[in-house]
Amino acid sequence: MRYALTAPRRVAIVAAMGTITGTLCWGLAGWLGINVLFQAAPFAYLALKIVGGLYLVWLGAKIFLDIRRARQADDFAAQRVDVPLKTAYRMGLATNLANPKSALFVASLFAATMPAGTPFFYGLAATAVMVVVSTVYYTCLIGLITHRRAAAAYLGAKKRIDLGVGLIFMGFGTRLLLSSK
Repeated sequence: MRYALTAPRRVAIVAAMGTITGTLCWGLAGWLGINVLFQAAPFAYLALKIVGGLYLVWLGAKIFLDIRRARQADDFAAQRVDVPLKTAYRMGLATNLANPKSALFVASLFAATMPAGTPFFYGLAATAVMVVVSTVYYTCLIGLITHRRAAAAYLGAKKRIDLGVGLIFMGFGTRLLLSSK
């Protein structure tokens, strides 16, 4: 989002490609690791479900607390930068891979949707869906946010968007905590 608001479109696209590569890595690691763990220690599914649910609720609550710090359009307009494409890719990849929230989020999703014994193909399909959703999301995001009016509209609606995302995270986390499977 930062590159889409402050750098040329090509920089944002390459950074998104790095982020999507990270999504692929987390998806494969999450699926393979979670599946092996659940087969070796079925009680770990319950533990991960509880930790993941609590984490998602906490993440949603944190978003609510951070809503007050939404930046204005002028803050970003003054920060125009041009970043080398290799740097943009590495930043997108490194930011995704170094983010513990990504790992816990992916693990929580797999814990909520794929209990022990789920066929291997389903994990690959879920990872592919994660990559496709991520690609569509970043394509739409860059396509919109790199236009000045859309960026201003986004920044104007950011608090409401964050509120919706926070509610979704809290709802999904609560559902995960209360589910019986």
